[in-house]
Amino acid sequence: MELYKENPIKIYNSLTKTKEIFTPVTEGYVGMYVCGPTVYSNAHLGNLRTFMFFDVVFRYFLHLGYKVRYVRNITDAGHLENDADEGEDRIAKKARLEKIEPMEVVQRYTVDFHQVLNDYNFLPPSIEPTATGHIVEQIEMIKEIMDKGFAYEVNGSVYFDVHAYNKENNYGILSGRKVEDLIHNTRALDGQSDKKNPQDFALWKKADEKHIMRWPSPWSDGFPGWHLECSVMSSKYLGEQFDIHGGGMDLKFPHHECEIAQSKTCSGQDPVNYWIHTNMLLLNGQKMAKSTGNFILPGEILTGENDVLSKAFSASVVRFFNMQANYRSILDFSSDALEASEKGYHKLMDALSALNRVDVGKSSGFDVKDWVAKCYAAMSDDFNTPILISHLFEGVKHINQMKEGKLTLAAEDLEMFKNKMHAFVFDVLGLKDEAKEEGSSKVEGIVELLIKLRKEARDNKDWALSDQIRDELLALGIQLKDGREGTTFSVN
Repeated sequence: MELYKENPIKIYNSLTKTKEIFTPVTEGYVGMYVCGPTVYSNAHLGNLRTFMFFDVVFRYFLHLGYKVRYVRNITDAGHLENDADEGEDRIAKKARLEKIEPMEVVQRYTVDFHQVLNDYNFLPPSIEPTATGHIVEQIEMIKEIMDKGFAYEVNGSVYFDVHAYNKENNYGILSGRKVEDLIHNTRALDGQSDKKNPQDFALWKKADEKHIMRWPSPWSDGFPGWHLECSVMSSKYLGEQFDIHGGGMDLKFPHHECEIAQSKTCSGQDPVNYWIHTNMLLLNGQKMAKSTGNFILPGEILTGENDVLSKAFSASVVRFFNMQANYRSILDFSSDALEASEKGYHKLMDALSALNRVDVGKSSGFDVKDWVAKCYAAMSDDFNTPILISHLFEGVKHINQMKEGKLTLAAEDLEMFKNKMHAFVFDVLGLKDEAKEEGSSKVEGIVELLIKLRKEARDNKDWALSDQIRDELLALGIQLKDGREGTTFSVN
């Protein structure tokens, strides 16, 4: 169903700093690229906030009936320390410290990243390209940029010429920075003398003797620049101009600024129509970051094995906590905040469970269509999850009134209300009814125990007990099926 025709979306575009009506490059289709992790360590909760928001964006586009190609990359080479053009590759450094191969580091933390996203009920992206899988394309893009006069080679390294680009373009268009100001604010770094200007950034770096991760190129054995990777992978899978590019606000400069310059040099047009940036997550009043040690891992929240929280919290509670704040707002993470979110989450799940037992009435006590319209209006207004949640709790209030017999809904309205409550809570926000799933798991364990007892009865030729177990389970809607591999069951 093409709900997007009835619900035009407004997006806050970081490029124009205004909300704009979303008009896709191709009607009915969405191309979205989000900068993924550099897999040299575990993703922390601050990283997860960004990916979680774009998971909800992905889900909402799908819910509206768009066909979405969501590309989220894995950076497995080229990202140097401190996001600079000098220093050691983060993955190679980790490999050296642990005395393992760089691709062992990549594999370990890629697997961990996927496990975390699975635990937190993320939808997988349409494509998850890796930087090392696109070395050939990166070399070709560098050649094109050089041919157009916007890059130069020095001692085997290739740099983008920001001043040459800025003569006809605006390097700083996304971040609002000016090249003249950058001259005064650029730190002196070893090796920076290779560049014509301190603002120039690496497209290809010659590897020194100790650098493990290296590939042959026309200029040297080396590795690609971090910024180049995303320009190559986004354009390859989404085209020279696509709809949405997302990431954390800390990527706006220099990473996304450099992406724009590289891509525009090659295609002659602005690569992205809508830039979306998420704000930071605070812990102990400071930005959550690996570099300062001020962070908590998503897995530590689920187990409770940390020094920050009073107890363990479920993945859906953490999702619910994140969605209660606007993605462009700073969010404070604390045990008290999670406990408050947990109460709200359980209240929502209890109401949804009660909704399944509500009887149909002869008339409707509130305007369901108006409530549905408000839910769509919230999500279509720059993916405003806090406002959506406020409308969902308005729905909770109505459910409680129906439970108490103070309110009824006619059949058609009740069906619509159930459908939309479930769609927004589970399909769009990506929450799970974890108590229900836990209950299902317990039921499964009990049935397996009864199957085991029935087998013992049959082995002892106690056919009466065997039949009694089978028949009483069938009366509860659980059918046993005996086969050569043993007994299985299905719930009718």
